[in-house]
Amino acid sequence: MNISAIIPAYNEAATIGKVIEVLTLVEQVEEIIVVSDGSNDDTAKISRHWGANVIELSTNIGKGGAMKVGLNNCNADIVLFLDADLIGLTERHVMDLLRPVISQEVDMTIGIFEGGRFTTDLAQKVSPFLSGQRAVRKKVLDELCNMEITKFGVEIALTNYVRKHGIPYKKVMLDEMSHVMKEEKLGWKKGVQARMKMYWDIIRELTLVRQR
Repeated sequence: MNISAIIPAYNEAATIGKVIEVLTLVEQVEEIIVVSDGSNDDTAKISRHWGANVIELSTNIGKGGAMKVGLNNCNADIVLFLDADLIGLTERHVMDLLRPVISQEVDMTIGIFEGGRFTTDLAQKVSPFLSGQRAVRKKVLDELCNMEITKFGVEIALTNYVRKHGIPYKKVMLDEMSHVMKEEKLGWKKGVQARMKMYWDIIRELTLVRQR
C-alpha cells in the first residue's frame, strides 16, 4: 500500500523539521507533503530542506482546507496526518498509528498523547477526538464532504463521519509525546485569541454535526 504523510502547517518553523526528519526514517512512508498554510516564516524552506514536497498557500485557509489541499495532491492508499508542532515524535509512534490500518484491522487510527506533558495529556483525555494525529484509509477521506470549510473542526467532522457510517477505528496511545501549545508559540494574549478561534471552529462543527 502507498502511504503519504500530510502535515498542515502555519508558521511552524521551530518544530516542523524534527517531525519531517522522523518521517524520513520510516520506510513505509513514501511521500511527505507539507501544506504551508499562508506561513510567513521559514516553514516552507525548512520543510524542503528535510525533503518534503511543499505546497505553499498564499493565504491562510484553515486546517481543514490545508489538509484537503494535501489530499488533492496525493495518490496514496493510506494517509497519515500529523501536526507540525509535535514534541517527542518517534518512528515507533508513526508505526503504531499506521500498523492497524495497514493490516486492515481498522480504517482509521486516532493518536492520543500519554505521559508527555500534563496539559496536553489532560486535553486529549477530555477531548480525544480532537487529535490531529491520524492514519486513515484514503477512500474514507474521499467520501468526506466539505472538509475544506471545517477549519479546526476537521477532526470532529472526520470522527463523526466514521461513527455515522460504522467505519472501524481505534485509539492509539502515543507515549511521552505532546505538542507546543498556542500560548507558548504566540505569547499569552495572542495564544488565547488563537485558542478561542480554534474552539469556535470546533463548536461550529459540533453544531453542524447535530443538524446532520
